[in-house]
Amino acid sequence: MPDYLCLTLIANPGETEATFKGRLTAFWTHLLRTAPDTYAAVYAEAKQFDTTDGCISRAYMVQADAAATVAAALANHGIRVAPLDPDDTYSLYEASGSEWFQIPH
Repeated sequence: MPDYLCLTLIANPGETEATFKGRLTAFWTHLLRTAPDTYAAVYAEAKQFDTTDGCISRAYMVQADAAATVAAALANHGIRVAPLDPDDTYSLYEASGSEWFQIPH
């Protein structure tokens, strides 16, 4: 059973939720088309947006062994990712809680 890391993606200062959501949709579509195996490692998306460092943010559960690859792809597309803590892992059970939307693959 894989372990998961929580990736927190952070909007640009002053960016609206709608604009950030659009950028995320464009990124995930691109990743799905260009790197489907990497996309498959993204297990769940938080149901709600949050705020991190005064900016809109959204969290994703990603298989631990693919988290750095996903984070690098996000950074290459101008999406800021909060620093990863490789020791702060989650189980499949924790990544399946009611606050998460499981991404169908």
